Amino acid sequence: MIDVAALHALRTVAALGTLARAAEELGYTASAVSQQIKRLERQVGVDVISPAGRGVVLTPAGQAIVNAAPEVFQALERCTQAAQSVADGTPRGTLRIAAFSTAIRGMVAPALGRMHLEFPDLRVLVTEQDPDRALHSVDSGSADVALVHDADGLPVSVPANLNQRALHVDIGDIVMHREHPLAKHTAPLRGTHLSGHAWVTSPPGTVCHQWFRRLVADLDEAPDVRHLVDDFASQLSLVASTGVVALIPRLARPPLGSDLVAVPLHRPPTREVHVAWRRSADASPSIRALVTELSKAHLAPRDRDSRL
Repeated sequence: MIDVAALHALRTVAALGTLARAAEELGYTASAVSQQIKRLERQVGVDVISPAGRGVVLTPAGQAIVNAAPEVFQALERCTQAAQSVADGTPRGTLRIAAFSTAIRGMVAPALGRMHLEFPDLRVLVTEQDPDRALHSVDSGSADVALVHDADGLPVSVPANLNQRALHVDIGDIVMHREHPLAKHTAPLRGTHLSGHAWVTSPPGTVCHQWFRRLVADLDEAPDVRHLVDDFASQLSLVASTGVVALIPRLARPPLGSDLVAVPLHRPPTREVHVAWRRSADASPSIRALVTELSKAHLAPRDRDSRL
């Protein structure tokens, strides 16, 4: 009979292309993953991988095994859910969440605070991952739930064996010192209001930098970017101390001190936040409880009034 751990190792190697990357994903050494693959080859009687440069590729037999693997893991997961369903349905055991950083701050942490009190037997592990990696982790079985956002306005591409639910629309506001000239605006800011001001922005390659580039694309002069900083708390420190302004998503925004204000935009940049989990885990009491808690998260105060 095929060893399930070895099958999981082969599937991870197939997804990531090298034994080293698969080992990092699985929390093993590359030697341990290699031994698992060799054990699988002994069990099926054929080679399942072959060297390819610095990585490996699947043999036809290995690809056939990987193609059949989802049915195996789904069946095993259904067995687990069946066992849980005959109990009282109370979330317990371990729940693994992969999420991007601002979702952890603005959604996961508040939800887990409430769940910790209600379900003391549930152990939750949170890992920060970008959306693509988080979806891979859930698809491969390394995580149970992923929180992801759309990429620059493009819909989230979720594997067919995962369910997803839209949770929240995140919005960007302009944050500035209370004495900044823009802070006097009572109506949402338009693009023309942003010309001639100094900025701190997220670095290129981030969603927030893409938001910023679109926001200033129609200005007559190039924006005066003084600082490139990824951490939003650090951005706020620079806003408070140097008079620059920042474009910050509401999910990412720590509580503002008395010297800062957030002013909404007339046409603000947005991103949709989704939660995804394997279809075979639909009956999991832990996943159901988390999705329910995330779905009813009250983010309204910031949405209704950005001038905090």
